[in-house]
Parts: sequence; structure tokens; C-alpha cells
Amino acid sequence: MKTIEQKGMYQKFPRSGKDTRVTHYCAGCGHGIVNKLVAECCAEMGLQDQTIFVDPVGCGVFTYYYWDAAHISAAHGRASAAATGVSRARPDAVTIAYQGDGDLGAIGFNNAFQAASRGEKFGCIFINNSLYGMTGGQMAPTTLEGEKTTTTPFGRDPALTGHPLHVCEVFNQLQAPVYIARVSVADTKRILQCKAAIKRLFEIQRDHKGYALLEILAPCPTNFRMDPLKAADFCKNEMETEFPLGTFRDVEKGVTPEAIGAQHQASAALEVKSVPHVASCAELFGVSDGVDAPPAEDDPSVPERRFKFAGYGGQGILSLGICVAEAARLEKRHTLWFPSYGPEQRGGSASCSVVVSGTPIGSPTVEHPDVLVCMNQPSYERFVGDVKKGGIVIVDASVPITKQPPEGVKLYQVPAIQMAEDFGVPKAANTMMLAALRAFKATGLDDAHLETALCASFKKKPQLVEKNRDLLHRAETALLNN
Repeated sequence: MKTIEQKGMYQKFPRSGKDTRVTHYCAGCGHGIVNKLVAECCAEMGLQDQTIFVDPVGCGVFTYYYWDAAHISAAHGRASAAATGVSRARPDAVTIAYQGDGDLGAIGFNNAFQAASRGEKFGCIFINNSLYGMTGGQMAPTTLEGEKTTTTPFGRDPALTGHPLHVCEVFNQLQAPVYIARVSVADTKRILQCKAAIKRLFEIQRDHKGYALLEILAPCPTNFRMDPLKAADFCKNEMETEFPLGTFRDVEKGVTPEAIGAQHQASAALEVKSVPHVASCAELFGVSDGVDAPPAEDDPSVPERRFKFAGYGGQGILSLGICVAEAARLEKRHTLWFPSYGPEQRGGSASCSVVVSGTPIGSPTVEHPDVLVCMNQPSYERFVGDVKKGGIVIVDASVPITKQPPEGVKLYQVPAIQMAEDFGVPKAANTMMLAALRAFKATGLDDAHLETALCASFKKKPQLVEKNRDLLHRAETALLNN
């Protein structure tokens, strides 16, 4: 039996301060399968000491915890650019860029396309799961027509967002690439084919033959909202219909665009789809003119108020901001909510901005908040100096005050985390902070609307509505009495 080291994976994954053999991928995720295949090929071919992986931003960001080889982390969309630099600086190395739908198909498409056009000597593994997996399942360039995502709740409509991007077909028009293929990991047969393709990618880079692209269709059960078996079926029945599997080019084996003229003829015969006209937003979203949600009403007497909520992902920081934005919407105010987080949404740094105004808002960014709510020390130290004079800072009492707020800024230390634990609901620290916002009259919004917004945030878990309503009142009473 092969040892763990021979399979190319570290013995332990010391992620988030824990020694574990469990990856961060969801059950049934294609990334986990591909990670194992990549590690096996790298080790079986004896290339671990020669290989430099360029890690992306997205679900594949933590491969440096798993693959026992050299790694470089690239900015979002820049893995192909970083791989270009690595392969030129270390022409003796085996350079592999690992990218996803957003990293390669969207923000990084031009970087990847130009690297392929130049014939840079690195291999690119492109994971196509038809959406943005890490950030919550939004539409990607590869999302299928009619596929429902968090940003296309009625299905992707080509009239608004175009047709799915066929990366292999686009790259196959270029002269320089030596290998272009598309495989899948939806069942055992396909997984074996995928491993053979990954091995071919490594062979080409070991021999420094040129640019190679391997697209891998991968299921995403969490964001497909399916169990792993149904997600695999979706990958086979739907994704493979849109993205046919096969080797588009392998120059050394005689597979070239010229040698597969039938494929080119088929491509040339593809019907050009017209873009239908959409008459109105109401028609687009299938709603009547009378929408239940109250529209914002202009009121120049209501000043613009800017909020920043910050802490660790998983503390409910983003949800807290949504509650304030929703309360403002209920008061018919103009409001914007804008999230921001690092490569890992849960456990990493997270923040969101909320802007509330009586008139239309120009930008969702908040550089100088009127109200800052912080749940951890890094967020406090990063943002406290930006609070406007006359503003308010509400920080968890566990955070050391290593830096004083600017002059004229009121500081409140609230034991939100401790209160939530004392009430027996440790995950309700954000509800404690909402109670503080009400107790200190920090939002300028009606208390009833803040409570309604809190309850609405649990619409998918109705059993938690009354519990959090009770926690809100208990916490507010405790804060006012102190």
C-alpha cells in the first residue's frame, strides 16, 4: 500500500490551527476528487520536488494545506499571470495553475487567454462547476441557460447575461497551446479518464512542451441545492450537454484543429442564438406593477448615515448589516448593503458596509463610517481610526482597546459574545450587537423595524424567530440597566 507521502498529500492539514485529515470542501464537491487525483499524479510521476502550484482565490484557495509541493498564492484572477512569472523564472520547474469559474472564466479570463496565446510553459487546471461556489453560488460565465443561482433566481437568461462561456472552444482557436481537453469527475469512469488527462498535463509540463489547459466539470452539491448523487447526475446530464467532453488538441499525439476538421465543421454549423427583447423589469422578474415591498421615498431631510460592521466570518456580521439595511428599507429609505471578506468567508476576516439615506445613494463603499461595530481586534484596529467625528464605535468587550477612537467619537464596549454564551446561544452574538444598536440609538431607525428585520432574517428557520426576539429584548434590557 502506498504511504500518504507517496500519494502527494501532507500527513496532516494544519488549517485554522487544527491538525486534521479533513479538507474544507463540502461533501460531494468535485474539488476534493480533483485534489486527490492531482496529488496522486504528481507523486506517482516523481514530480513533487519539481512542481510549483499557483493557488487561486475561491474554493481551491487552500490547496497549499493539502498538496505536498511548492506553492504560490495569487490574487483573484491572476493565477495565470503568476504562473507565467513562475515558469519564466524557473523554466526547470513544473508549473501548474489551479483556477475556477470566476478566477479564470471571469476576472482572470484575459490573463489566462493571453498566456495561452503566448504559449507560456505551464499547465492550467480549470474547475468548471457552473457557478461561484465559495461566495454563495452566484452566476458564473459558465452558468447554463436556465440554471438557477443566487443571482439568477429565475434561471440564467441570455437576454440579460449572455450564453455560457465555452473556455476550451475559445482557447482552441489559438495557435500556441499544445494540449486542450475537457473531462469530468461525475462518476468512476469519468474520474479515471480525468486522472489520465491530469497525468498528460503533468507529462507536457515535465517535458516543457508548452501551454496546456485541462477543463474539469465538477459537481457542487451545496450550491446546486442537491445531494451528491443528484449533483453528479446534473453534471452528466446537463453540464456535459452544454460542455461536451473530449480532447480538443494534443499536438504530440497528432490531435490538432486541422486533424479534427469535423469538429470545426460542427462548430461552424452552430446556430447563432438571437437575444430576445425584454420589455420591462416587471416582465423580466414575472411580477406585477404592485410589488409588496415598499419603494424608497425621497426625503432630503433625512441625512445619509454610513455603517461598518466587521469581525470574523461566522459571527453573523454580514447578517447584522442586512438587518440594519432591511429596517431602513421598511422605513422607505434608500439603502445599500455591500459585503467584503477574504479568501475564506467563514473563519476569515469579514465586514460589510451599509448606507442609509433619504435620497438616492451614489456608492455603497464606506470609508468613514458614522457607526462602527466590531467583533474582533483586527477589525477594531483596522477601522476605528476611520470613524467620523461625532460617530459611534461599538466593540465587543473581549477586544483590547489598543487604539483610541478619534476625538469626538463615542466608544461603547459591549460584552456581546459573553452575553450570548450566558443566554445559552453562543451564535447569537450578532443579536446582542443589534440590541446594543437599539439601546444606544445608533441607527436612527425605528426599534420596531429593527426587530421586524431581525425576525425576517430567520425566515428559513422559523423556529429561531421567537428565540432571537426574546434574546434581543433581554440583551437590550441588560444593557440599559447597566
